[in-house]
Amino acid sequence: MYDYYKGDRDVFEIIERDDGFIEAYAGPRAYLSPFKNWAPHQKASIQYAKGRVLDIGCGAGRHSLYLQRKGHEVIGIDISPFAIRVSKLRGLKRAHLLSITQVGPELGKFDTILMMGNNFGLFGNGSRARRLLRRFLDITNPHARIIAETLDVYKPPVPLYHRRYHSMNRKRGRMAGQVRIRVRYHEFTTPWFDYLLLSKNEMRSILRGTGWTVQRFIESKGPQYAAIIERG
Repeated sequence: MYDYYKGDRDVFEIIERDDGFIEAYAGPRAYLSPFKNWAPHQKASIQYAKGRVLDIGCGAGRHSLYLQRKGHEVIGIDISPFAIRVSKLRGLKRAHLLSITQVGPELGKFDTILMMGNNFGLFGNGSRARRLLRRFLDITNPHARIIAETLDVYKPPVPLYHRRYHSMNRKRGRMAGQVRIRVRYHEFTTPWFDYLLLSKNEMRSILRGTGWTVQRFIESKGPQYAAIIERG
C-alpha cells in the first residue's frame, strides 16, 4: 500500500489460504481508488453513513477520506502501521493503530461504524462477531448503524477447490466461509488469521440477539454485497 502510494504500480499482495490455495491480489489499486472508480454497491452503501464515523480497517483511507470531505467527523483504525501512515499522508485527520478487538469507549460515541472492503470478515468467526457486536452498543449512539461489506461464498459459480475448502471447514467445526489466511508481500508475511465470509442468512443469524438488525442488503453483480445494519 505504501509502495503503491509512493509510485510503484507493479504491486501485488499474495493471499495464502491454509489449504495451500494462493492468489495474487492487486489490492493497493483498490485501496487508493477514488469514489468514481468504486463499484455501484459501494457507492450506494456509503451514502447511508451519518454523523460521527468509525472506519474499522481503514486501509489507505479511501472511505474515510470520502466521508471526511462530506463533512463527517471520521476516525480510522487499522492494525497496519503503513496503512495508518498512508491514510494520514493522504489527509485523514484522525487515524489510530488499533485492531477491531481493541475498540473501546476511549474513542467516544459513533453514529456509523464502517466495515467496507469486505471488513465484516474482520470479526473472524461467529462467536467473536456476536461478542464484538454487543460491545459496539457501548460505543454507538441510539439509532446508530453499521455499513458492512462481505462476500457470499455460496453464490454460484463456486469453483470445486472452494467447495472442497467449505467442506473441510464444516468437518472441523467451522463455518464454510471462515477462511484462515495470511498475506505476503515481498519478504513480509502476516500471522495466520481467520477472516469470515458469509451469506445473508448467516449474517442474519449472527446478528440475532446482539442488538443489531439488517435493514437492507445492497447487491453487486458478483458475490460481494453490502449490508445496512441498524441498532435496536
